[in-house]
Amino acid sequence: MIKIMFLCHGNICRSPIAEFMFKDISKDFSDKLLVDSKAVSSEEIGNPIYPPAKRILEKKNVPFTDHHASKFTLADYENYDYVIIMEEYNRSRLMQIIGSDKDNKVYKLLDFTETPGDIEDPWYSGRFESVFEQIKYGCTGLLKHIMKELE
Repeated sequence: MIKIMFLCHGNICRSPIAEFMFKDISKDFSDKLLVDSKAVSSEEIGNPIYPPAKRILEKKNVPFTDHHASKFTLADYENYDYVIIMEEYNRSRLMQIIGSDKDNKVYKLLDFTETPGDIEDPWYSGRFESVFEQIKYGCTGLLKHIMKELE
């Protein structure tokens, strides 16, 4: 089983979008994958998916379940194979939790594409449509990468 954790600042926008999108595009391999999402901060713990993020999932027909923000822990780092962040700022917050990426598990989602970089936080920008497309692009690249391990 390959375990994938998506992280963003509060676990109410980008990481839940990535979690549910990845679950949807990888559903044929759901018995071989464990996919979750969490936050690198405590600010939104317990809160549901941010309404505009929920609306973009609905608009794009990405199935999702009830979700409440939770914070990433050192135990999560030990238990997951891939820790996927959305932007460089997430890395600095993550390192405060785990100390270092001793097992080389931390990647930015767009590292799995031809255009690596950060995915902006739509909570601030309001650009949920473009963020959704960036996450979709990243998740597609990540799935291609993971497929090599599943072969």
